[in-house]
Amino acid sequence: MSRDKFRIIMPKYVIEREIPNAGKLTSDQLKSISQASCGVLNQLGTQIQWLNSYITSDKLYCVYIAANKEMVYEHAKLGGFPANSVNEVVGIIDPTTAE
Repeated sequence: MSRDKFRIIMPKYVIEREIPNAGKLTSDQLKSISQASCGVLNQLGTQIQWLNSYITSDKLYCVYIAANKEMVYEHAKLGGFPANSVNEVVGIIDPTTAE
């Protein structure tokens, strides 16, 4: 039996974080925020994982894999980060979808 049959698939979430002037954060500020986030993730264990984040002028859009939405909110609470909306990804499309 392959190991893949034992993999647990967790939902993916997109988190919108309203952070005024996010696009003007320095590399040192982004490093500090990232370190704080990773510290909280280490506390929470394997039920939540940060994939990446997209920075816009006044928001961060973060992509996480987590056991549930509550874990995402717990991460935000413990880290002191805003989590203005948390939405589960139900599908993905890209240019190949048009083929």
